[in-house]
Amino acid sequence: MLDCDNKNVNSYTNWLEEIIGAINDGILVIDSQGIVRLINDEYTNITGVQRENIIGKSLVKVRKGALLPKTLEDGKRRSGVYRKEGNVEYVVDMAPIYKHGSMVGAVSVLKSLTEVHKLTKELERSKEKLVAFANTFGHLYQAKYTFNDIIGKDAGLKNTVNLAQKAARSDLNILIQGESGTGKELFAHAIHSESARAKHPFVPVNCAAIPSSLLESELFGYVEGSFTNSKKGGKMGLFELAHNGTLFLDEIGDLPFELQAKLLRVLQDGRIRKVGSLQEQEIDVQLITATNKDLNTMVEKQRFREDLYYRLNGIEIMIPPLRSRKGDIALFIRHSLETSSSQPLQLTEHARKVLMDYEWPGNTRELNNVVHFAMNMAEKGCIDCSHLPEAVRKGHQLMETDHLGASLKDILKKTEQKVILQTIDTYGNTLAGKKKAADQLGISLASLYSKFKEYNGSN
Repeated sequence: MLDCDNKNVNSYTNWLEEIIGAINDGILVIDSQGIVRLINDEYTNITGVQRENIIGKSLVKVRKGALLPKTLEDGKRRSGVYRKEGNVEYVVDMAPIYKHGSMVGAVSVLKSLTEVHKLTKELERSKEKLVAFANTFGHLYQAKYTFNDIIGKDAGLKNTVNLAQKAARSDLNILIQGESGTGKELFAHAIHSESARAKHPFVPVNCAAIPSSLLESELFGYVEGSFTNSKKGGKMGLFELAHNGTLFLDEIGDLPFELQAKLLRVLQDGRIRKVGSLQEQEIDVQLITATNKDLNTMVEKQRFREDLYYRLNGIEIMIPPLRSRKGDIALFIRHSLETSSSQPLQLTEHARKVLMDYEWPGNTRELNNVVHFAMNMAEKGCIDCSHLPEAVRKGHQLMETDHLGASLKDILKKTEQKVILQTIDTYGNTLAGKKKAADQLGISLASLYSKFKEYNGSN
């Protein structure tokens, strides 16, 4: 025990001095009789009390008003007690020392308020940096669009929007399919904006735009030293960035086959492992994926994992192409002219007909580009056919040439053939795809098979 005899006291003192000498805070230890047994240099630096003036003496006699002996009386811990020595201010934490259930002394830990102020300022600066980072982070990873930004009143698109709004209320993985330019990313933004995760990050990733050799480290992050030229401190992955929010993987059909298994495991376990790390961490992310490829066909050709496809396809959203909802073309054009033009612009009937008849292989993206091109080419507040891109004008001319000399019956048959084949192409040449195509066209599946066989045979 600390107060048994001088020999034991000296033994404990030598042992403890090595420890407390390395501590940056001031330390003072008294035994059960209130006699000072240990101090360190930092205690002297803070209080100005020299070792020879306090060691072996009663603390209450050397330090008038000392509170540490009260700890011996009541056994209570005390924190943040303010003290002042001359011009030096400091705070003290006090605690009893027990051995085998008996109180054998007490200890004071002193910290200069100068150091406290310094640490407080550093903490405040860290908080400011954290807030600035959060603001920047939040600005970079916020959804930009809502369902109000989706233009279209055609029944096909309205049904798609209704399904997407229901999907936004769920936590299931969502697969968005559609041709290039139909607005898959716009739908992903809108779904996140209406979901319970709207206040959390929306992180979009184009799988086709990142080299396959870097995609794994981009998605999952990496630890320092995991590969040549890796950043000091490692890197946070996109899954981690999207924690509590939404990760949007566009062009999921281009995800390398070897990465598909790792993505499947993340979706199954809710955990990620950074490249080069042995530890896993939990993530809470809703995954929205999109593709313009037929994943069913890719699964059949073993280019896409079937188990991953079903895991991604919690809710499937199929965006119809613009050519199958012609009624939305005029609405889209009017919206673009009203919101993007600095002066009133009108379409001639000829230009309107050309735009309405065009097939729009690039869908709304192509239509948007064409309208803006025409707006810049227009003169005297009027857009004529001559102001449209040459590819659009030529496409219309070819369609008119096809109809020259043909009977109304032949024209209708060719139009029906084109619409049916394009709809099947949109939804996929599978049983499920043909069922959706038949529903979209408003005919029975048997009628669709009959017409499809007839038109396929005629080709």
